[in-house]
Amino acid sequence: MDEEKLIAQAKKGDVQAYNGLVLHYQQIVYNVAYRIMGEPQSAEDAAQEAFIRAYKSLNKFQGGNFKAWLLRITTNGCYDELRRRKRRPQSSLEGITEDNTESFAFLRDPAIGPEQRQQQLELVQAIEECLQNLPDDQRVTAVLCDVEGYDYGSIAEMTEVSLGTVKSRVSRARSKLRDCLQGFRELLPANYRLQGE
Repeated sequence: MDEEKLIAQAKKGDVQAYNGLVLHYQQIVYNVAYRIMGEPQSAEDAAQEAFIRAYKSLNKFQGGNFKAWLLRITTNGCYDELRRRKRRPQSSLEGITEDNTESFAFLRDPAIGPEQRQQQLELVQAIEECLQNLPDDQRVTAVLCDVEGYDYGSIAEMTEVSLGTVKSRVSRARSKLRDCLQGFRELLPANYRLQGE
């Protein structure tokens, strides 16, 4: 994919060129949104909104790392939605009843048996629960760092905070996740359990 060419064409109004960018980045945008929002439907909405916002703001993109720019729009959109939800909380059975295992393709490994697969699924659900209990800013940095694999500099650029703030948020998030996951000790591999308990 010639990203610069697609961006240049999209800036001139070529919708097909922009669709090429969407197709290339849709999975990563959805993954980030899903980890922040915690629900498939909310993640789909956030990803769609991010691509719409990015298209409308494309002429403001001055070059550089397009992916970081797009993920900044995504994380900001997720923040906005989470703040809106706190002002107007809603309860929905949809999030409780939906099967959200689609993003965990590794669970489909045919080499493991049903009992082991169930334990892996329960561990994934415990991690998701612990992630959702983090403050929004820590959850975003933890997702970008430990789930998506971005370095601190890229995360600072995406979230528009200082490098020191990113490091602090990642450290706090990891500490809270570790403490939270100790509540699910029986699901953790032995080498991840805290000693003396």
